[in-house]
Amino acid sequence: MPGGIMMPARHIPTMIGGGGSSTAAAGGFGSTSGLTLGQFNPLDNMPHSTVEADFGRMREDDFDSKSGSENPDGGGGSGADDPEPNQRKRKKRYHRHTQHQIQEMEAFFKECPHPDDKQRKELSRELGLEPLQIKFWFQNKRTQMKMQHERHDNTHLRNENDKLRTENLRYRDALGNSSCPSCGGPTALGEMSYDEQQLRMENSRLRDEIDRMAAIAAKYVGKPVLNYPIVSPPVTPRSLELGNFGGELYGTGDLLRPTGGPTVDQTDKQMVVELAVAAMEELTRMAQMGDPSWIPGIGSNTCVLNEEEYFRTYPRGIGPKPLGFRSEASRETMVVIMNNVNLVEILMDVHQWASVFSGIVSRATTLEVLSTGVAGNYNGALQVMSAEFHVLSPVVPTRETYFVRYCKHHIDGTWAVVDVSLDNLRSSPVMRCRRRPSGCLIQEMPNGYSKVTWIEHVEVDDRGVHNLYRPLVSSGLAFGAKRWVFTLDRQCERLASAMATTLSPDIATSAVINSIEGKRSILKLAERMVISFCGGVSASTAHTWTTLSGSGADDVRVMTRKSIDDPGRPPGIVLSAATSFWLPVPPKRVFDFLRDEQSRNEWDILSNGGVIQEMAHLSNGRETGNCVSILRVNTIGGNQNNMLILQESCTDPTGSYVIYAPVDVIAMNLVLAGGDPDYVPILPSGFCILPDGPNGHGGELVEDGPGGSLLTVAFQILVDSAPNAKLSLGSVATVNNLIACTVERIKASVAANSA
Repeated sequence: MPGGIMMPARHIPTMIGGGGSSTAAAGGFGSTSGLTLGQFNPLDNMPHSTVEADFGRMREDDFDSKSGSENPDGGGGSGADDPEPNQRKRKKRYHRHTQHQIQEMEAFFKECPHPDDKQRKELSRELGLEPLQIKFWFQNKRTQMKMQHERHDNTHLRNENDKLRTENLRYRDALGNSSCPSCGGPTALGEMSYDEQQLRMENSRLRDEIDRMAAIAAKYVGKPVLNYPIVSPPVTPRSLELGNFGGELYGTGDLLRPTGGPTVDQTDKQMVVELAVAAMEELTRMAQMGDPSWIPGIGSNTCVLNEEEYFRTYPRGIGPKPLGFRSEASRETMVVIMNNVNLVEILMDVHQWASVFSGIVSRATTLEVLSTGVAGNYNGALQVMSAEFHVLSPVVPTRETYFVRYCKHHIDGTWAVVDVSLDNLRSSPVMRCRRRPSGCLIQEMPNGYSKVTWIEHVEVDDRGVHNLYRPLVSSGLAFGAKRWVFTLDRQCERLASAMATTLSPDIATSAVINSIEGKRSILKLAERMVISFCGGVSASTAHTWTTLSGSGADDVRVMTRKSIDDPGRPPGIVLSAATSFWLPVPPKRVFDFLRDEQSRNEWDILSNGGVIQEMAHLSNGRETGNCVSILRVNTIGGNQNNMLILQESCTDPTGSYVIYAPVDVIAMNLVLAGGDPDYVPILPSGFCILPDGPNGHGGELVEDGPGGSLLTVAFQILVDSAPNAKLSLGSVATVNNLIACTVERIKASVAANSA
């Protein structure tokens, strides 16, 4: 199997095949038999019921924690010492944290109120607590801070309401004593025209908005600001709710300034606020407008931006298009299976956003949080961010952008999240992409669904794109709105499958996956595998890969890095190789061929002609090919070794993936029993299948229609497990030979199957 291969420690054979066998410290393979599996299957002897019972007791008894509190009654138990033994049920045992533990978690909370799994595990090791105790403490702390904010907001709103009632009564009295300037008679509110009433209400709301904006700006520039310059033409005014710009972040009283990138100067923050508000107005209008701003494309389901009309409506914006750049704008709407609040959380949490869109976002960093929103949600949240967007191919340059992200809850209940570039705040001679107002509107639908309208509008210099991918990229389909919404739809289906509390029929009778905990652990391991694969293909600056020049194959990108103290990867030197090429076959046919275990030995060199058996199958979407599988390789002699293959395949109209990694049987057993998959070392490999461009259907990517496929093959290999080892030229030559053989086998097999 040419991917995720854990080579023998110290050396890598210079020929594919050959005699002899050796086993890597991280779970190796025999060089002659490929993935040979052991004489027995430990999965058959796994005591699932015992493991499930143990995990249940651990969750109930050992991981309940309560900061600064003990048993509510102060007692240590029940029974003879309990005055009412029959009226009292057994209580959970609470753990009282030490003062040092509380101080450390409080300090960490100020910097990061939402720690991820890795951060919780680091804290647990430092403080001597279980990860779930850390998780529960942070949940309780967030709830406590939310309640404090809500009490403060409620008090403020009650005071405001009383003031408005008093002012309303004063206006009514004044109106009752006034006279008409024309006839001298009494006036009545009902005599006003409807338009006049609306204008008066609008003027009152605008005065409130101006006062709030002036107060916000005064906090940043240190003096009152009476006017904001307008960067876009007058549009229908909307409420500006930018939240706590005073800097409160869950009670810290300071602006959150994540490290690792530049922050916004104090003098520029007024401009950032203004730009975000203008971008939100533009995004909202662009999502709702039709002709002449959006005109039909060649196909019935595509919209093309009318640039002439756009610049007539928004003549200033973020400035004129840079010389040599081209505009790329698209809009797409889809209903997805996730509620609007959860979608907003994914978009505003940089870690969740990068994970959900790992096939598009290669790097994402929050440089500064200017506002966290109001009343415990993201309404008014404002973040300065930096990100790289990629296509999974080594021949397409990434698109790096520096932008502000603004979230707003409109009065009609619709949520909106908008990005707009801030490149004018920093000089960057290598800028190749900037974002005009881009993002999405999220409308709540019945039964937990949401209607998402996505707009992608960028100006980009893509002259570095390889000719193979130029039609796909220049059409806007590689980075456009269609790709974002289809990826979101597929990930929402995957998450719904993972969160289901019952086993689906395709795995309910499985002898391998027979518990909800086991299913979720397998899906979590597969998710990490996919994210790791995407990070090792495009050579983004976000990753610690070093590109090797003069590696011996011009069409293969070879990168290397040392893996040290990372429980998710085997230690040593890891080599990543990737190449892209064209196939005269529709993408769907290529996808079905590569994901089918029956045809795997046609391209998998290291399977050595063995028979592939699917031991478990987890569907995670409505498409047949969207699933996670556990595979076993049975060699010709019927032997088995200690390795299994974890594989995830997924497809949508914009692209398909087949990603896999070998996993040790013992580690797989622990994951199937519901254990933590983060400590299972994996090296993923696989394929990315994209259409070679629009096919005459107006941008619709018909998978089984005319046209060919763009196929990227990539795999990662552990070439030496020694911590101070050096990469040899022989190892690079072997990798080039391996990927070349794999490509030739795929070409030959696909051509034969298409004949």
